[in-house]
Amino acid sequence: MDHLDSTSRVWLKPGFAGSSAGEGREPRMPVDRLGRALRDVRISVTDRCNFRCRYCMPREVFGADHPFLDRAELLSFEEITRLARIIARLGGRKIRLTGGEPLLRRDLERLVEMLAGVEGIEDIAMTTNASLLAAKARPLREAGLSRVTVSLDSLDPATFAAVSDTQVPLARVLEGITAAHGAGLAPIKINTVVKRGLNDGNDVLDLAAFGREHSHTVRFIEYMDVGTTNGWHLDDVVPARDIVARIGEVWPIEPVDPNYPGEVAERYRYLDGAGEVGVIASVTQPFCSTCTRTRLSAQGELFTCLFASRGHDLRARLRDGGTDDELERAIRGIWESRSDRYSELRTAETAELPKVEMSYIGG
Repeated sequence: MDHLDSTSRVWLKPGFAGSSAGEGREPRMPVDRLGRALRDVRISVTDRCNFRCRYCMPREVFGADHPFLDRAELLSFEEITRLARIIARLGGRKIRLTGGEPLLRRDLERLVEMLAGVEGIEDIAMTTNASLLAAKARPLREAGLSRVTVSLDSLDPATFAAVSDTQVPLARVLEGITAAHGAGLAPIKINTVVKRGLNDGNDVLDLAAFGREHSHTVRFIEYMDVGTTNGWHLDDVVPARDIVARIGEVWPIEPVDPNYPGEVAERYRYLDGAGEVGVIASVTQPFCSTCTRTRLSAQGELFTCLFASRGHDLRARLRDGGTDDELERAIRGIWESRSDRYSELRTAETAELPKVEMSYIGG
């Protein structure tokens, strides 16, 4: 079957980019069934976390007896790097390390150094709760990490403890953010999941003020129905437009163009010059049509959507002697078969369907 290249608008045979007769040919970059290219890969390095955030890993499900993955089940750093190299050949340019909590994976800076040497990768970031970041920020920066995003849902110690369900003090998270800033892991982004009746009051303005004061970009995220254990209800969602309005009443803001095609956050600039703020409106304003992300689980399953119910096992191919070319063909086929647009089709019924847990593939 031939394919239509959305840039050149000419029909191409599978496996090749257009070229004049006699010129060398290079493998074309894959697009999925909706014309979306593969640009970003989120790599989970562990399914473990030292927090039990209610919207991600509620303690009644992820308790002391929860069967987390054994070390032998996790992809090794060499296996992760090999897959990253293959994905880069298919157009992947940005890597984000996730978990669970990625800093629970020992010697993570060694993986960062290995990924930094992959040809084609232009940016390596990490999402973390920052509880272990103070000691790791500088080694990670020296290894090649570009920047960090910190998950932080409140600056009120009591609310922070209630949301994260952890004994880790808020002060330790703030120390991690300070260390990251000092190490040059900037711009630092702070992701805040907003849930009605929990942290949708003063917490929003407190975090916005924190971002303004320290030149961090705070991004407020609509509470999503990720996985099947977080008790999601549509009534708990605070629409992004309401958050934007609340912030704008205190500090006037104006919209800013995306940094790049497919950016998930809607950006706003403070008119007084104190940086910017963002919202991620996956529920009320879905952005499936521009999604360029794939996700690799800690045990080597490739997921093409945050809300997927199943992944594609790459670990077996790796450990059964699959060649790079075979793995590349497999990943290309997975991406070209992709038609996910869950958020655009979300209903009360689909929200209850089985989905992979966010702690397993990262947010």
